[in-house]
Amino acid sequence: MSELAKPRRVVLKVSGECFCPPGERGIAMESVMLLAEQVAKSAKEGIQIAIVMGGGNILRGGQFKASNASILESTAHYMGMLATIINGLALQDAIESAGHPTRLMTAIEMGAIAEPYYRRRAVRHLEKGIIILLAGGTGSPFVTTDTAAAQRALELGADVLLKATKVDGVYSDDPEKNPQAVLYSELTYEAVRQQRLRIMDQESIAKCGEHAMPVQIFNFRTPGNLARALRGERIGTLVTDKK
Repeated sequence: MSELAKPRRVVLKVSGECFCPPGERGIAMESVMLLAEQVAKSAKEGIQIAIVMGGGNILRGGQFKASNASILESTAHYMGMLATIINGLALQDAIESAGHPTRLMTAIEMGAIAEPYYRRRAVRHLEKGIIILLAGGTGSPFVTTDTAAAQRALELGADVLLKATKVDGVYSDDPEKNPQAVLYSELTYEAVRQQRLRIMDQESIAKCGEHAMPVQIFNFRTPGNLARALRGERIGTLVTDKK
């Protein structure tokens, strides 16, 4: 079984589901504070943390594809990027209220509320112990926030890409539909692609596989799991190039 050393720098991908209770939409600050407190505590332990947000709790760009032909798909994707920025603003205030400095950086320039994302500036913030919040995806339509997270993990020289989900890790089948589904403790990038396991989109897995970026998938709703993952503990499923 592969092991990860305690990471020095991580990119954490959080979906919009982290911003509200299960089955709900919008932003619930109790949920945001739960996330913020765990992240702030881990940063105080010396771990450099960059967070990429999804925006599905507010709006998913793809939801307009079939239901509203009057909105171009590219426009809908930009709307989804703006949703991630709203989440970033909420998380920024939550983390700072938990006592740790942050910088909100966006791939789409919005100078009144955030810094533009520049790799060198982002690295400097991390080296100073500042948590950086990376919103707006990559700034381009037709690219998921999973792919944005993989891109940022590679650009920033992260030790691991952590993906917080609502399930315990990667299963052989949907565990809600198939009680016999097997939870994998470890997978290779190739196995994920061959079995078409829907943990991240294929482009993000391909990027991580090409550059040997470990990906760890875990259940963020289990108390303490987020802090454990940030400390480098083996929970959930680890995707690497080792068989």
